[in-house]
Amino acid sequence: MFRPLSHIRVLDMSRILAGPWAAQTLADMGADVIKIERPGLGDDTRSWGPPFMGNQHDSSKESAYFLSANRGKKSVALDISKPQGQKILKKLVMKTDILIENYKVGGLSRYGLGYDDLKKINPRLIYCSITGFGQSGPLSNRAGYDFLVQAMGGLMSVTGEADGKAGAGPQKIGVALTDILTGLYTGIAALSALENREKTGEGYHIDMALLDVTVACMANQAMNFLVTGASPIRMGNSHPNIVPYEAFATADHYVIVAVGNDSQFQRFVSVTNMVDLSEDERFKTNAARVQNREELIPLIQECLKKRPAEEWINAFEKVGVPCGPINNMEQVFLNEQIQHRGIKIDMEHKNLGKIPQVASPIKFEGNSLSYERAPPALGQDTKEVLSEIAEISEKEIAELFKSEIIS
Repeated sequence: MFRPLSHIRVLDMSRILAGPWAAQTLADMGADVIKIERPGLGDDTRSWGPPFMGNQHDSSKESAYFLSANRGKKSVALDISKPQGQKILKKLVMKTDILIENYKVGGLSRYGLGYDDLKKINPRLIYCSITGFGQSGPLSNRAGYDFLVQAMGGLMSVTGEADGKAGAGPQKIGVALTDILTGLYTGIAALSALENREKTGEGYHIDMALLDVTVACMANQAMNFLVTGASPIRMGNSHPNIVPYEAFATADHYVIVAVGNDSQFQRFVSVTNMVDLSEDERFKTNAARVQNREELIPLIQECLKKRPAEEWINAFEKVGVPCGPINNMEQVFLNEQIQHRGIKIDMEHKNLGKIPQVASPIKFEGNSLSYERAPPALGQDTKEVLSEIAEISEKEIAELFKSEIIS
């Protein structure tokens, strides 16, 4: 099995999604990830359900949400609000490469666990802080959640049906995408700092903000504004820069047509028997089609309604015009391509038996990633980690359990 980060240890002191996603991504690459959780409670998302796996009334049940972002980790239930807990954490930090946390600005410093505190005992530590708005600035002390930041970062201003159409109004993305993207950027930043450490011998404090990531990921929409000075608007399933590139109703289901260039448009109109459109100056080029979308889209819609979705998809596929169905999650996991790629895997959980997981999309040709640890039960690895890594004696561990510093 391929484990390129097997020499790296990560302390995951984060909760919810952005930080856990970053840590899970590193775990998938083989890093030894230790998740620090509150005794008795753990990560907030352990209780974010239903749905749960396991008996709804059993304390061993786990939420689907928690199971989605914590694969490959060891769970240590440790009370860092107590001096003894802080002392134990520092022992772990001494043998850690990357620490990921998402406390409010200054939150860990109250316990003597901020970056300035920990770099004294491990100057090589890569310390990743994830917050809603960053470590500095007028909003830095505010709490930030994905939904809020999707709104503040402009994402919701371009998501949803256009004004004047049925169902008009801003919409959030159906998954916490800002958290996911922040997690991925955090992983990239951490590995870059790790590479820099190879040259300098020094660690680094990485400052990740959900708001920064959201604005950065507005991509062409952000540039559309910066170039023109006009804020992009909601356009439903339409694309601001490409036409035709949206959802169309057929005789039975909706399909996505994604014509990305003029050559594809010529093949598109040949299949739909509307060749005259490719010779019309209003539609000959993509720039012209964008300018004249209000005239073009109804013509296409009227045509596509005459045949069922599968017929159109097959016809367009034969000539290389991107087209496909809008799948629900059941259809996604039944899709032959998804099955071939091994996106769904099964893992053995300590309490729940066999559980499903969504595999990492990262593929290394000729090598397979190693999925060795299912998402852990709360405190599942406390004793092992404290004994083997923090080098705490069995007697002291027993006393720590008794005093509820650990669980």
